[in-house]
Amino acid sequence: MPPFEPERSARRALQAILFDMDGLLIDSEPLWFEVESEVMAHLGGQWDPADQQALVGGSLDRTVDYLLGRATRAVPRAEVGRWLVDGLTALLRERGVPVLPGARELLAEVTRAGVPNALVTSSERQIMEAVIPKIGMNFGATVCAEDVQEAKPAPEPYLLAAALLGVEPACCVALEDSPNGVAAAEAAGCMVVAVPGLVPIPTRPGRVVASSLSQISLAMLRGMMGGE
Repeated sequence: MPPFEPERSARRALQAILFDMDGLLIDSEPLWFEVESEVMAHLGGQWDPADQQALVGGSLDRTVDYLLGRATRAVPRAEVGRWLVDGLTALLRERGVPVLPGARELLAEVTRAGVPNALVTSSERQIMEAVIPKIGMNFGATVCAEDVQEAKPAPEPYLLAAALLGVEPACCVALEDSPNGVAAAEAAGCMVVAVPGLVPIPTRPGRVVASSLSQISLAMLRGMMGGE
């Protein structure tokens, strides 16, 4: 991964770092696949990896719509949503979830340096609150699905996170694993580090693409802003 060199005219100080959750900090996709497959079976259909890939980084509403679009049995939307959220929560509490390489180290470095940070997830609050105790990480602010009117790829989650931290979105770096999350962060005006999971993400100006959070350091994130 080549070093990121910002334009001198765009240099500014890093004010905060904003972390996605699923697929970025934790390897939750296998659990999601298990739950979605079970729910799809209740709905009378089949589920495969291509279906899951189509939903990476999306909201619960989008997932419910997709499932019902493939269903052969009529089930109320609210019930399908409850199956998904309760099913994943049960798996998280029973099994925990692997933290992805470099996640603990990067958040610890950010915390030691006193850089404001937030967790910005499309997951429901029930899921977020099941994950955080399991991974033992703390954040200065959290934004989840119930906190916004429009989920990723809309910019609202990242705009809200910046507001909660009292910082400018343009002075934040967001770390994301999905095209929806990247689109949301960039629409909010953040610079982005993408660590793609199931779906490839290309490089472009203002965006770094890495294969792992292990490649990311606070010095590099400050360098994206042109700080010290």
